Amino acid sequence: MNCLMRCTRLVGPFALVGVSVLQAQDLSAPAIAPRLDTAQARVIVATLQPRTPAIAKNGHATNRVLIYLDDGVMTRKEGEQSARIEFRRGDVRWRPASGAYTAENISDHPIRILEIDLKGPPAGKAPETPLDPAKVDPQHYKVAFENDYVRVLRIHYDAHEKGQTHEHILNRVVVYLNDQPNAKADDVRMAGAAKHAEENASGQPADRIAVELK
Repeated sequence: MNCLMRCTRLVGPFALVGVSVLQAQDLSAPAIAPRLDTAQARVIVATLQPRTPAIAKNGHATNRVLIYLDDGVMTRKEGEQSARIEFRRGDVRWRPASGAYTAENISDHPIRILEIDLKGPPAGKAPETPLDPAKVDPQHYKVAFENDYVRVLRIHYDAHEKGQTHEHILNRVVVYLNDQPNAKADDVRMAGAAKHAEENASGQPADRIAVELK
């Protein structure tokens, strides 16, 4: 059993998914590291070097969730519009499919962005459960944002804390923000349906982000 921390599992496993090679989509500068590839989503980490424009001539055909793995500042130019984006490690942003654009890291150090590319539209109305973690355990599970495609949960456990029994129905991409039992900072895993209670067995806080795929 591959639990995120220490789990009392009632139903459903967590699953690791194999990785396949992903080519950059017209991004001239970033280094692209494939992390996961499933029927629903493709996950990469893009590393942008300072002051090196990344030009996406053909735009980006898919909707994405972006999770910033470093503090930094970047600009994004699309057509006549230009935006300055400041972020901290662990910030999450929704990025819909777009036309041609140029992104540039204007920080003085490389920045890494974990990108979750959605391969298709939602499967339909998302199923519900009375044991939804954000409802039965709001101390540890908080909704960062939600739309028709995804729900993003921020998960935080203090040292030696135990949570309430809850149920996951949707597949989700889980990103670890620090070292935890059975996981390292920046690990990425795919998890499936499960009903369990979790406990942080370590003496350090545990933080992660779960992106539920509808």
